[in-house]
Amino acid sequence: MLYRKLGNSGIEASVIALGTWAIGGWMWGGNDEEESIKAIDASIDNGINLIDTAPVYGFGLSEEIVGKAIKNKRDKVVLATKCGLRWDLEKGEFHFYSDEKTVIKDSSKMKVYKYLHPDSIKEEIERSLKRLQTDYIDLYQTHWQDSTTPIEDTMAVLLKLKEEGKIRSIGVSNANIEQMKRYGNIDTDQEKYNMLQRKVEELGNTDYCYENNIAFLAYSPLAQGVLTGKINSDRKYNEGDVRLNHPLYQKENLDKINKMLKEFTPIAEKHNATLGQLISAWTFNRRGVTHLLIGARNAEQAIENAGAGSIELKSEDIELIDKVYSNYF
Repeated sequence: MLYRKLGNSGIEASVIALGTWAIGGWMWGGNDEEESIKAIDASIDNGINLIDTAPVYGFGLSEEIVGKAIKNKRDKVVLATKCGLRWDLEKGEFHFYSDEKTVIKDSSKMKVYKYLHPDSIKEEIERSLKRLQTDYIDLYQTHWQDSTTPIEDTMAVLLKLKEEGKIRSIGVSNANIEQMKRYGNIDTDQEKYNMLQRKVEELGNTDYCYENNIAFLAYSPLAQGVLTGKINSDRKYNEGDVRLNHPLYQKENLDKINKMLKEFTPIAEKHNATLGQLISAWTFNRRGVTHLLIGARNAEQAIENAGAGSIELKSEDIELIDKVYSNYF
């Protein structure tokens, strides 16, 4: 497994991380706690030490499951969670409506707000520490940016939490370059990034992170499974699953993506890798991209994900992948 530092924090984190959004069940058609814990155990046993979660993933459930799984192996884990999404109060900037299954348009349901006021963060950190059964967080990230709270106020409380030893490093998520500049001394930036969705690359996030020694954590690096080559248009999803109406999962797009992936098969076979592992290796070789947050709902998926962290692509491999990609997109 390849390990890279989280910015200037000195923390060494596996290039493949376990993302636990799906483990919370919310927007993923439910979850199986026993299988989720097995996935976390398998991740750690196979070299993954970075585990990323958030309070809103299952409205506390993901953090609770992670807490149970790492209780007796906390020293083996670089634990990352987030703050700034509140569903228990109506303050800050309205974000979306939701029920226990997924985001909806019904205003009578739960309201989720972006809120990064210092008092709110002080509450959130204590709740996360309790759910995660720990007394410190290795990486604490602002989940979404709140236009109603000055960034300087948010950063001040995060630095205070760092001084108190409750967090070891500070990161942002879903942020632009100007916001990162206002935060100042941050260690990480977490954004949606994959072969098919490269908006933040165009916006300059990856270059900015590279030039300023900020770790870039790519979430959805396999486009929620589309880039594994294992998804076809006949697949069925449970109620509330975010993939039900996702454009990438529509037949025309899936067929095109799978046709492209088939052309990568010889390269994957050369490295004794699956297509998902090959795409992961290509992704963490992109300029500025340091870590990938990949979800796993069982041990088998976790083991496959971890395997990507040992693949060493040569320049000719990357050039060929880029060439094939350009023929399709």
